[in-house]
Amino acid sequence: MDFEKILERIGERGKDAIATEWLAEIQEEYGRVPLIFERMAERPEILISHLLYKSAVVETSKLEPKVIELISLAVGAALKCNHCVEYHMQSAMAKGASREEILEAILIAGLLANSAVLADAYRVVNGAADACPSCDINGGSLK
Repeated sequence: MDFEKILERIGERGKDAIATEWLAEIQEEYGRVPLIFERMAERPEILISHLLYKSAVVETSKLEPKVIELISLAVGAALKCNHCVEYHMQSAMAKGASREEILEAILIAGLLANSAVLADAYRVVNGAADACPSCDINGGSLK
């Protein structure tokens, strides 16, 4: 990533033109533009800053692009974001992920999401959770 050249190009062409260009590149590469990017494009500086950050993280990563997409897929699954799962599944497949690898990422996401729910709830039940502001506001406590 030649950050300085990208910034120079943004300065020369303007944020609106660059946002439009980058959305077209995403459409061409993935076959569609995620809804979140479409909404961000309504304020091009938001889209551009997000995509610059994303590029910096991905392009400096020691992980293979397929692995990055499988992690992104798993996070989307754990966060229950259908659009994220679909987008990153397509992207992972385009980067060589097999159906089995995709299912494995989803299983791991489910395992960790389930564990987080259980661990958090058990802490509350056992009274080990920090003070609960909403419980205090409602005049009661689960402890």
